[in-house]
Amino acid sequence: MDYIDSIFGQPIPSFLQNIILAVVAIGAGLLLSFIFRKLFLLFSKYWLTFLIGSVIKRLYTPVKLFVPLLLLNIAINFMEMDKVYFIQLNRSIEIALTIVFALILVRIIKVMEDYVYHKYDFNKEDNLKERKIRTQLQFLRKFTVSLIVLITAAIVLMSFENMRKIGTGLLTGVGIGGIIIGFAAQKSLGNLLAGFQIAFTQPIRIDDVLVVEGEWGRVEEITLTYVVLNIWDQRRLILPITYFIEKPFQNWTRVSSELLGTVFLYLDYMTPISPLREELTRLLTNHRLWDKRVNVVQVTDNKENNIEVRLLMSARSSSQAFDLRCDVREAMIAFIRENYPDSLPKTRLEYKAIP
Repeated sequence: MDYIDSIFGQPIPSFLQNIILAVVAIGAGLLLSFIFRKLFLLFSKYWLTFLIGSVIKRLYTPVKLFVPLLLLNIAINFMEMDKVYFIQLNRSIEIALTIVFALILVRIIKVMEDYVYHKYDFNKEDNLKERKIRTQLQFLRKFTVSLIVLITAAIVLMSFENMRKIGTGLLTGVGIGGIIIGFAAQKSLGNLLAGFQIAFTQPIRIDDVLVVEGEWGRVEEITLTYVVLNIWDQRRLILPITYFIEKPFQNWTRVSSELLGTVFLYLDYMTPISPLREELTRLLTNHRLWDKRVNVVQVTDNKENNIEVRLLMSARSSSQAFDLRCDVREAMIAFIRENYPDSLPKTRLEYKAIP
């Protein structure tokens, strides 16, 4: 520390010299972080603006913590203090570095996810490829982040002697405790394996339209242990991830988002069918939700008092098919009521005079 004494012209206490070194190291680290941020902002004018923005947004805070800690870790080697204090301070800084470095790894994964989300736009009608990629990416991100957290926690705990002994005892211990842990882990491992299977075989994907337990909704989130289904009325149905491996369900967007919609009309036997076909064609031709694939009118059943007429139409997605069906049903009922009121269902009574 003679060079510090020479600056001030007189001896300086060791604790004050240590404070000066710490302040210089932290200040230099903050200055370097600020310079890095300015450089990235400069590069953003010539590079991919979105990627640079994501890097600054995700990484600036953890890097601003990491660089000063790194310089402080170097500076403590030049500090004068008792060995006991040095070991404690050094351990604390190393733990902080480990945690912040883990945070940087997590944020790097998030930057990569932002880039993929930006490249594969989710907001389009035929987004099957995007949903595949996002489903796999979301699962891998959560699995990798969980792994980073577990490894970081293990490294931090192993830095303490007492914790190391506990960990060694748990790893080498046998008997009833090990059996209990083994049984408890079976369910978690089953969920994890089910998550891998769903991520790569993809019976469901993010934003898929499903009918599960009699409920219609979209897949909102897939985690390592459960799936969140956003029901049409804004409720959330939470299901264990193993449900989609073990039980049947309907996936309306497994191959394509295109869907057929049906409208059933129950009419009198005297109803003319040709005008209904012409009116349906007129309605669909002028409707923005029809994708021009299917336009069919068929008598699909006849009952004691009426006939069943099925109107079949197509749309680009399940939500559009639902709206299209509602519009067509309303318009066709109005058409029949105005033009063929006698075709509406009725009950006939026949009176026969008795001589």
